[in-house]
Amino acid sequence: MDKISIIVPIYNVEKYLRVCIDSLTCQSHKNIEIILIDDGSTDKCGAICDEYAKKDLRIKVIHKENGGVSSARNAGLDIAQGDYIMFCDPDDLYLPYSCEIMLKEIKDKSADYVIGNYQNCTEDGEIWENPVFNKEKYKNFKLNIKDYINSFFIMNSGVWNKIFDSKFLKELNLRFVDGALAEDAIFTTYCFMKSSKVYYINDVMYYYRQRNAASSLSMNCSYDYFEKISKAYKIIYENFKANDEIEFYRFFYAKSMTYMLYKFIDSKIMTNEERLSVLSDMRWFYKLSVDLDVPACQESLSVIINKIIGGDYKDAIDICKVVADIREHLPKEIKENMSKPQPEMYRKMMR
Repeated sequence: MDKISIIVPIYNVEKYLRVCIDSLTCQSHKNIEIILIDDGSTDKCGAICDEYAKKDLRIKVIHKENGGVSSARNAGLDIAQGDYIMFCDPDDLYLPYSCEIMLKEIKDKSADYVIGNYQNCTEDGEIWENPVFNKEKYKNFKLNIKDYINSFFIMNSGVWNKIFDSKFLKELNLRFVDGALAEDAIFTTYCFMKSSKVYYINDVMYYYRQRNAASSLSMNCSYDYFEKISKAYKIIYENFKANDEIEFYRFFYAKSMTYMLYKFIDSKIMTNEERLSVLSDMRWFYKLSVDLDVPACQESLSVIINKIIGGDYKDAIDICKVVADIREHLPKEIKENMSKPQPEMYRKMMR
């Protein structure tokens, strides 16, 4: 029976960890190894991992100094013995049949990896009504990097709703980039470019917990965050460029540009000097909107981006402050929709 290695990077999530591990040990497919990487947790996570390892021989525990999620996942990849690899974040959970269904699909299709549907849940575990990918609109299908509509929307950045063939990852010698943000996006976009056998199934395989703390994350983005995300986005861009897949990257970029600019607008913890430095460092990124012919999804963003490209950073910051003041009074749903290009915009980008 084929073995699946499930890699779980863990840091200070004792509130959710037992639910996560229970969802893995109760899988209908029993031939799994669960690799728990305690990444220097300062709460009870380490003890919880050891407790479970004593009860289930399929569980392996690594205790290491804190090095971030990429370092933890790489430590798991180093010892994984499975024919297939899956990932789970420690505050999320699998459905009981996730491994069984994903394994069947990747074997039946001889795929490099398979993407499953997923569903959000609240911090307290209440499942949202609908899955992220509409089950009526998106049926099971094979992805194609030349498909800028269906495949683009399904190819989400997370590694946690996917199953990978171990041989495929080893042939690529693929690792998570240590110290980088958007580490999932770097990993999954590279996989997508290097594979011709990627499939999607619309069964819900994963529950993704929306923790309340995440709602204030944009407001707490620091200079260090933007410095690291700029480096990560440059890696992703260079990978697409090197693999001659810039046309697909245009759609990835459209989403990233809007998302990133609103993070900058909403951030409240940077000084004006830090804001100037961020815009100077990321000018290369916003200049791509011209180079790739990708429009901003709102007129206000177009004005800001043009100011950044022209080096008028102080003017750009002043406009950002006005937009930020307006956004403070908007409902969360509207703010989130503003941060996402709409389907009409993607259709206009087709060429």
